[in-house]
Amino acid sequence: MQWVGLDIGSLTVKIVALDEGGDLVFAKVVPSGRSGIQVAKSLLGEVPTSRRFVVVTGYGRVCMEGADLEVSEITCHARGAAHLYADVGTVIDIGGQDSKVLRVEPGGRVVQFAMNDRCAAGTGRFLEVMARALDVPVADLDDLAAAAVEPVPISSTCAVFAESEVVGHLAAGRRVEDVVAGLLDGIAARVAGLARQVGVRPRVVMTGGVALNSGVVSRLEALLGMPISVPANCQVVGALGAALLAMERGQKAALG
Repeated sequence: MQWVGLDIGSLTVKIVALDEGGDLVFAKVVPSGRSGIQVAKSLLGEVPTSRRFVVVTGYGRVCMEGADLEVSEITCHARGAAHLYADVGTVIDIGGQDSKVLRVEPGGRVVQFAMNDRCAAGTGRFLEVMARALDVPVADLDDLAAAAVEPVPISSTCAVFAESEVVGHLAAGRRVEDVVAGLLDGIAARVAGLARQVGVRPRVVMTGGVALNSGVVSRLEALLGMPISVPANCQVVGALGAALLAMERGQKAALG
Protein backbone atom coordinates (compact mmCIF):
# COMPACT_ATOMS: atom_id res chain seq x y z
CA MET A 1 0.00 0.00 0.00
CA GLN A 2 1.17 3.50 -0.81
CA TRP A 3 -0.20 6.75 0.56
CA VAL A 4 -0.57 9.38 -2.14
CA GLY A 5 -1.14 13.12 -1.93
CA LEU A 6 -2.20 15.07 -5.03
CA ASP A 7 -2.19 18.87 -4.99
CA ILE A 8 -3.91 20.19 -8.12
CA GLY A 9 -3.06 23.88 -8.40
CA SER A 10 -3.84 26.46 -11.05
CA LEU A 11 -0.23 26.56 -12.28
CA THR A 12 1.24 23.22 -11.24
CA VAL A 13 0.19 19.76 -10.11
CA LYS A 14 2.19 18.18 -7.30
CA ILE A 15 2.26 14.56 -6.19
CA VAL A 16 3.87 12.80 -3.23
CA ALA A 17 3.77 9.06 -2.55
CA LEU A 18 4.78 7.47 0.75
CA ASP A 19 5.39 3.78 1.34
CA GLU A 20 3.62 1.70 3.98
CA GLY A 21 5.89 3.06 6.70
CA GLY A 22 5.66 6.70 5.63
CA ASP A 23 8.95 7.05 3.74
CA LEU A 24 9.00 9.14 0.57
CA VAL A 25 9.11 7.02 -2.59
CA PHE A 26 7.94 9.48 -5.27
CA ALA A 27 7.51 13.24 -5.67
CA LYS A 28 7.02 15.38 -8.74
CA VAL A 29 5.91 18.86 -9.81
CA VAL A 30 4.44 19.35 -13.30
CA PRO A 31 2.84 22.40 -14.97
CA SER A 32 -0.96 22.18 -14.99
CA GLY A 33 -1.20 23.10 -18.66
CA ARG A 34 -4.69 23.13 -20.14
CA SER A 35 -6.04 20.52 -17.73
CA GLY A 36 -4.65 19.98 -14.27
CA ILE A 37 -6.99 17.01 -13.90
CA GLN A 38 -5.46 15.21 -16.87
CA VAL A 39 -1.97 15.96 -15.56
CA ALA A 40 -3.00 14.61 -12.14
CA LYS A 41 -4.30 11.39 -13.68
CA SER A 42 -1.08 11.00 -15.64
CA LEU A 43 1.00 11.49 -12.49
CA LEU A 44 -1.05 8.88 -10.64
CA GLY A 45 -0.12 6.48 -13.41
CA GLU A 46 3.55 7.02 -12.54
CA VAL A 47 3.10 5.86 -8.95
CA PRO A 48 4.61 2.37 -8.96
CA THR A 49 1.66 0.49 -7.45
CA SER A 50 -2.05 0.04 -7.92
CA ARG A 51 -2.58 -0.40 -4.17
CA ARG A 52 -2.89 3.12 -2.91
CA PHE A 53 -4.98 5.49 -0.83
CA VAL A 54 -5.23 8.91 -2.49
CA VAL A 55 -6.01 12.25 -0.86
CA VAL A 56 -6.50 15.14 -3.28
CA THR A 57 -6.21 18.81 -2.41
CA GLY A 58 -5.79 22.17 -4.11
CA TYR A 59 -7.71 24.26 -6.60
CA GLY A 60 -8.84 21.32 -8.75
CA ARG A 61 -9.65 18.78 -6.05
CA VAL A 62 -13.43 18.88 -6.52
CA CYS A 63 -13.08 17.83 -10.15
CA MET A 64 -10.78 14.87 -9.55
CA GLU A 65 -12.54 11.52 -9.82
CA GLY A 66 -11.26 8.37 -8.20
CA ALA A 67 -9.60 9.90 -5.12
CA ASP A 68 -10.40 8.36 -1.76
CA LEU A 69 -10.71 11.71 0.03
CA GLU A 70 -10.73 15.48 -0.62
CA VAL A 71 -9.07 17.78 1.91
CA SER A 72 -8.63 21.56 1.79
CA GLU A 73 -5.18 22.90 0.94
CA ILE A 74 -5.21 24.86 4.22
CA THR A 75 -5.25 21.63 6.22
CA CYS A 76 -2.73 19.93 3.93
CA HIS A 77 -0.15 22.74 3.94
CA ALA A 78 -0.34 22.97 7.72
CA ARG A 79 0.07 19.20 8.09
CA GLY A 80 2.98 19.06 5.65
CA ALA A 81 4.79 21.99 7.25
CA ALA A 82 4.35 20.50 10.74
CA HIS A 83 5.86 17.24 9.52
CA LEU A 84 8.95 19.06 8.25
CA TYR A 85 9.22 21.51 11.17
CA ALA A 86 7.75 20.29 14.47
CA ASP A 87 7.98 23.80 15.95
CA VAL A 88 6.10 25.57 13.14
CA GLY A 89 3.80 28.35 14.34
CA THR A 90 2.92 30.10 11.08
CA VAL A 91 2.64 28.87 7.50
CA ILE A 92 2.74 31.29 4.58
CA ASP A 93 1.64 29.73 1.30
CA ILE A 94 1.78 31.73 -1.91
CA GLY A 95 0.42 29.65 -4.75
CA GLY A 96 -0.60 30.29 -8.32
CA GLN A 97 -3.97 31.88 -7.65
CA ASP A 98 -4.09 32.76 -3.97
CA SER A 99 -2.02 33.57 -0.92
CA LYS A 100 -2.79 32.46 2.60
CA VAL A 101 -1.32 32.62 6.07
CA LEU A 102 -2.09 29.94 8.67
CA ARG A 103 -1.43 30.03 12.39
CA VAL A 104 -0.93 26.48 13.59
CA GLU A 105 -0.43 24.56 16.80
CA PRO A 106 1.83 21.52 17.34
CA GLY A 107 0.88 18.69 15.02
CA GLY A 108 -0.31 21.09 12.33
CA ARG A 109 -3.76 21.96 13.67
CA VAL A 110 -4.92 25.23 12.11
CA VAL A 111 -6.24 27.70 14.68
CA GLN A 112 -6.63 30.74 12.43
CA PHE A 113 -6.04 31.70 8.82
CA ALA A 114 -6.40 34.57 6.36
CA MET A 115 -6.58 34.21 2.59
CA ASN A 116 -6.53 36.40 -0.49
CA ASP A 117 -8.26 34.49 -3.28
CA ARG A 118 -10.13 37.38 -4.90
CA CYS A 119 -7.26 39.02 -6.75
CA ALA A 120 -4.13 37.70 -8.46
CA ALA A 121 -1.94 40.36 -6.84
CA GLY A 122 0.51 38.70 -4.48
CA THR A 123 0.41 35.29 -6.19
CA GLY A 124 2.46 33.22 -8.58
CA ARG A 125 0.16 34.19 -11.42
CA PHE A 126 0.86 37.84 -10.66
CA LEU A 127 4.61 37.21 -10.96
CA GLU A 128 4.11 35.44 -14.28
CA VAL A 129 2.01 38.29 -15.68
CA MET A 130 4.51 40.90 -14.53
CA ALA A 131 7.47 38.95 -15.91
CA ARG A 132 5.71 38.76 -19.26
CA ALA A 133 5.07 42.52 -19.21
CA LEU A 134 8.74 43.10 -18.41
CA ASP A 135 9.83 40.56 -21.05
CA VAL A 136 12.06 38.70 -18.58
CA PRO A 137 11.98 35.10 -17.28
CA VAL A 138 10.32 34.63 -13.87
CA ALA A 139 13.53 32.97 -12.66
CA ASP A 140 15.46 36.21 -13.31
CA LEU A 141 13.27 38.42 -11.10
CA ASP A 142 15.41 37.80 -8.00
CA ASP A 143 18.66 38.92 -9.62
CA LEU A 144 17.02 41.93 -11.24
CA ALA A 145 15.51 43.10 -7.94
CA ALA A 146 18.89 42.67 -6.21
CA ALA A 147 20.39 45.13 -8.70
CA ALA A 148 17.79 47.83 -8.03
CA VAL A 149 18.96 51.33 -7.13
CA GLU A 150 15.66 53.13 -6.59
CA PRO A 151 12.66 50.77 -6.37
CA VAL A 152 9.55 52.01 -8.14
CA PRO A 153 6.41 51.63 -6.01
CA ILE A 154 3.58 49.84 -7.82
CA SER A 155 0.38 51.33 -6.42
CA SER A 156 -2.17 49.13 -8.23
CA THR A 157 -3.39 46.11 -6.28
CA CYS A 158 -5.13 44.64 -9.33
CA ALA A 159 -2.90 42.54 -11.60
CA VAL A 160 -4.41 44.04 -14.76
CA PHE A 161 -3.88 47.63 -13.63
CA ALA A 162 -0.46 46.77 -12.22
CA GLU A 163 0.59 45.46 -15.63
CA SER A 164 -0.44 48.77 -17.24
CA GLU A 165 1.43 50.63 -14.51
CA VAL A 166 4.58 48.59 -15.16
CA VAL A 167 4.39 49.27 -18.89
CA GLY A 168 3.98 52.98 -18.14
CA HIS A 169 7.04 53.07 -15.89
CA LEU A 170 9.14 51.34 -18.54
CA ALA A 171 7.92 53.78 -21.20
CA ALA A 172 8.92 56.63 -18.88
CA GLY A 173 12.47 55.28 -18.78
CA ARG A 174 12.52 53.66 -15.36
CA ARG A 175 15.03 50.83 -14.97
CA VAL A 176 13.68 47.28 -15.19
CA GLU A 177 15.56 46.40 -11.99
CA ASP A 178 13.84 49.19 -10.07
CA VAL A 179 10.40 48.20 -11.37
CA VAL A 180 10.97 44.55 -10.38
CA ALA A 181 12.06 45.57 -6.89
CA GLY A 182 8.88 47.61 -6.54
CA LEU A 183 6.78 44.62 -7.62
CA LEU A 184 8.41 42.32 -5.06
CA ASP A 185 8.00 44.98 -2.38
CA GLY A 186 4.27 45.11 -3.14
CA ILE A 187 3.81 41.33 -3.00
CA ALA A 188 5.63 41.11 0.32
CA ALA A 189 3.59 43.98 1.78
CA ARG A 190 0.27 42.37 0.84
CA VAL A 191 1.24 39.00 2.30
CA ALA A 192 2.62 40.63 5.45
CA GLY A 193 -0.78 42.29 5.87
CA LEU A 194 -2.45 38.88 5.80
CA ALA A 195 0.09 37.58 8.30
CA ARG A 196 -0.66 40.37 10.75
CA GLN A 197 -4.36 39.48 10.60
CA VAL A 198 -3.71 36.04 12.05
CA GLY A 199 -0.84 37.00 14.37
CA VAL A 200 2.59 35.71 13.38
CA ARG A 201 4.18 33.11 15.64
CA PRO A 202 7.61 31.53 15.10
CA ARG A 203 8.67 29.34 13.43
CA VAL A 204 7.47 30.83 10.15
CA VAL A 205 7.50 28.37 7.25
CA MET A 206 6.88 29.44 3.65
CA THR A 207 5.48 27.02 1.07
CA GLY A 208 4.35 27.25 -2.53
CA GLY A 209 6.16 28.19 -5.72
CA VAL A 210 6.73 31.85 -4.77
CA ALA A 211 8.88 30.63 -1.86
CA LEU A 212 11.49 29.94 -4.56
CA ASN A 213 11.78 33.71 -5.04
CA SER A 214 14.37 34.74 -2.45
CA GLY A 215 13.56 38.41 -3.05
CA VAL A 216 10.00 37.95 -1.79
CA VAL A 217 11.19 35.81 1.13
CA SER A 218 13.81 38.33 2.29
CA ARG A 219 11.33 41.20 2.04
CA LEU A 220 8.80 39.26 4.11
CA GLU A 221 11.46 38.52 6.71
CA ALA A 222 12.18 42.24 6.99
CA LEU A 223 8.51 43.18 7.27
CA LEU A 224 7.69 40.46 9.83
CA GLY A 225 10.89 40.92 11.80
CA MET A 226 11.74 37.23 11.94
CA PRO A 227 13.41 34.56 9.80
CA ILE A 228 11.43 32.38 7.42
CA SER A 229 12.19 28.70 6.82
CA VAL A 230 11.77 27.50 3.23
CA PRO A 231 11.67 23.71 2.76
CA ALA A 232 14.00 22.27 0.14
CA ASN A 233 11.01 21.22 -1.98
CA CYS A 234 8.62 23.96 -0.97
CA GLN A 235 6.22 23.30 -3.84
CA VAL A 236 5.18 19.83 -2.65
CA VAL A 237 4.42 20.63 1.01
CA GLY A 238 0.66 20.56 0.37
CA ALA A 239 0.93 17.23 -1.45
CA LEU A 240 3.08 15.89 1.38
CA GLY A 241 0.43 16.90 3.89
CA ALA A 242 -2.21 15.17 1.78
CA ALA A 243 -0.10 12.00 1.64
CA LEU A 244 0.36 12.05 5.42
CA LEU A 245 -3.39 12.44 5.90
CA ALA A 246 -3.90 9.55 3.47
CA MET A 247 -1.65 7.39 5.64
CA GLU A 248 -3.44 8.37 8.82
CA ARG A 249 -6.90 7.81 7.38
CA GLY A 250 -5.92 4.55 5.66
CA GLN A 251 -4.34 3.11 8.81
CA LYS A 252 -7.39 4.03 10.88
CA ALA A 253 -9.65 2.33 8.34
CA ALA A 254 -7.49 -0.80 8.47
CA LEU A 255 -7.84 -0.94 12.24
CA GLY A 256 -11.59 -0.72 11.89
